[in-house]
Amino acid sequence: KPQLVASNDHFCRFLEAYCPVVTETYYPTIWCWEGRVQTLLRPFITSRPQVQYRNELIKTADGGQISLDWFDNSGSLYYPDTSTRPTVLLLPGLTGTSKESYILHMIHQSETLGYRCVVFNNRGIAGEDLLTPRTYCAANTEDLEAVIHHVHSLHPLAPFMAAGVSMGGMLLLNYLGKTGRDTPLMAAAIFSAGWNVFESVESLEKPLNWLLFNYYLTTCLQSSISRHREMLEELFDMDLVMKARTIREFDKQFTSVMFGYRTIDDYYEDASPCRKLKSVGIPVLCLNSVDDVFSPGHAIPVETAKQNANVALVLTSCGGHIGFLEGIWPWKCTYMDRVFKQFVQAVFEHGNKIFSM
Repeated sequence: KPQLVASNDHFCRFLEAYCPVVTETYYPTIWCWEGRVQTLLRPFITSRPQVQYRNELIKTADGGQISLDWFDNSGSLYYPDTSTRPTVLLLPGLTGTSKESYILHMIHQSETLGYRCVVFNNRGIAGEDLLTPRTYCAANTEDLEAVIHHVHSLHPLAPFMAAGVSMGGMLLLNYLGKTGRDTPLMAAAIFSAGWNVFESVESLEKPLNWLLFNYYLTTCLQSSISRHREMLEELFDMDLVMKARTIREFDKQFTSVMFGYRTIDDYYEDASPCRKLKSVGIPVLCLNSVDDVFSPGHAIPVETAKQNANVALVLTSCGGHIGFLEGIWPWKCTYMDRVFKQFVQAVFEHGNKIFSM
């Protein structure tokens, strides 16, 4: 069974009643139970539901643009009134977009419940041009704040929550830690977030993890900015950036410099959600596996979570990073998908009971 960590008995009873999957035994797929195997195989094993998006480009205060992919769910039988149709904002991982299989599955789950979804693609990675020499990072929440304000202004009467995966979860937690209760979001779901960036990069620099994950992700980051090289060369030594062989080297030469940090340690400290967890002011459910090499089990802030009545952690012993595969042939629904579906439904349909049960 997963470990449910929450200091608030009301929140626990709410989850047990309306999101019972967090108390059920999780049976990982027996032939790929190890965390790294789950992490590597999930993108290839799981299906990719068909989703038709409506794209919207919004302008930012600094002259940049952000690409949003909307799934309006126009055929919603449960919520035919678009003004009050519940809306879920989805935040993909480090180099992820609306095309990631885990995002497509979240939208598929939301579709069956009648909800609307909008995917926040970080600057410059979803095919749109960079209009300014700026991309994104886990610590800077300005773009996310702009997106949340924009979506809420379009549908002010619609119940509104968010779900973030991996770096998307880190960004969402950092936003919530900054805003406290001053947010239009009712609640949030976080999946496989890296809680302490120092511990995450150290884990990913171990030889096998570097070979399996770190080097590949570094090349993905380099690929995501190479298309905008002409714009970025105004501020960066792009030849040096392209020589990076680890995420830490990339962040040292590029990310931390772009966002004005004096050192990479300053950036990593600011980007670590564990530092802001005490300030989260709305209900948040966080799912992590303790065998996730991107977010080592010993770095999950269990004691800090117990100090905030708004926070619940669900910790599985297996599942890897955005893995959570289950069943003999896990090509459809994962444990993570089931947690997402039950929690968003619980919030939208019974959210007023979270702190009253």
